[in-house]
Amino acid sequence: MNGKPATDSSNSRRDFLKHSAVASSAFAAMSVPTFAHATGTDETLRVGLVGSGGRGRGAAQDALMADKNTRLVAIGDTFMDRNKEALEDIRANEQVADRVDVTPETMYDGFDNYKTVIDSVDVVLLATPPHFRPEHLRYAVEAGKHCFVEKPVAVDAPGVRHVQETCQMAAEKGLSIVSGLCWRYDPAVRATMEQVLGEKSIGDIVAIESKYNTGTLWYRTPDASYWGPSRMEHQVRNWLYYTWLSGDHIAEQAIHSLDKCAWLLGDQAPVKAMGIGGRQQRTDPKWGHIFDHFTVFYEFPGGKHVYFTCRQQDGTDAFVDERVLGTNGQAEVLKNMVFDSDGKRAWRYRGPRRSMYLVEHEEFFKSIRDGKPIDNSHYMCNSTMMAIMGRMAAYTGKTLTWEQCVNDQNRLGPSEYVWGDVPEPPVAIPGRTKLGDLASVY
Repeated sequence: MNGKPATDSSNSRRDFLKHSAVASSAFAAMSVPTFAHATGTDETLRVGLVGSGGRGRGAAQDALMADKNTRLVAIGDTFMDRNKEALEDIRANEQVADRVDVTPETMYDGFDNYKTVIDSVDVVLLATPPHFRPEHLRYAVEAGKHCFVEKPVAVDAPGVRHVQETCQMAAEKGLSIVSGLCWRYDPAVRATMEQVLGEKSIGDIVAIESKYNTGTLWYRTPDASYWGPSRMEHQVRNWLYYTWLSGDHIAEQAIHSLDKCAWLLGDQAPVKAMGIGGRQQRTDPKWGHIFDHFTVFYEFPGGKHVYFTCRQQDGTDAFVDERVLGTNGQAEVLKNMVFDSDGKRAWRYRGPRRSMYLVEHEEFFKSIRDGKPIDNSHYMCNSTMMAIMGRMAAYTGKTLTWEQCVNDQNRLGPSEYVWGDVPEPPVAIPGRTKLGDLASVY
């Protein structure tokens, strides 16, 4: 799952930023499945879902709604009860229910469920806890399957490097890789970005103020009759609250904001980052060991800065948006507005409003049928690594360079996946937790 150890040169900031368009000759020699290029509008595409939580269920419905000649034929999750709940939810959608061909025999559980699902489909939706994403994506691409890949794509630097390598293979095979960083597919946000980046309506970008401040998300209460005695099961069912599974909420949730910042800055990598974070509300051990707030200052090439905050704290004001500061004005990305240097509104989006979740799947399936694969690999890897960098800086309390972070060798998580009483990871303490200790803070 770690991928091959990377050399300093292959993981330099410049090399990391290259779009993964050319693979090695070994990848070129691999066979390409016929449906990877063109299927025609009347050919049925078999879809499989790996990870049957809320996001996976939504992705499955969007996939079926996006293309009338798709059928959901297999579902996999670590837990069979989650599969059953997902199937019930998907079938409750009358618009897609007649194209759900999943049966008890085509629902799979256990840690290896993804293999059977992927082997039986043309297109796979990867929506498990992100720790498993690098391994699942590699298996899918090796099998020649088009992939919808939820965010983030990994929880550590070795995982990101592994995904980069896999995406090179996908590009050579002519496979579509579509990212779950859904704001890239929102019509209003696309139009706002065109105003800022294409029309340069606020001049040159100087800095970005970014916030992803929300309340606490779900927690599944332990119950001996339901959970059993396994601490591993408890962690996987409550995966949001364990860094080895989620990447912490800066990566699992707030990556959407960081991705918009990276988009605004040309999908470059930051030069360095300084972070602050901790736990103030979620101090009970039931919340695992992730933080409940982060503040990270990123510095980008050319002296541009991103001032970023995220939190998951109940009773606090929620706010999610990016304010872009330019030499001739400002823009607010999710409000879809541009203001001139006097603060007067100069533009607002007035076009159609469509679900970005549906749009991303429409473009995904169109790319498959047209034989024109979509490759979102560069920005999904860059933004994932940016989130990991912010977490590393906050966990250690140190100012870290991109090279330190992207070359980090710490793989988070256990060496094998078995049910048992695995240890509860310690909470990181800024100033005490060292960069080399991060593998133990999983």
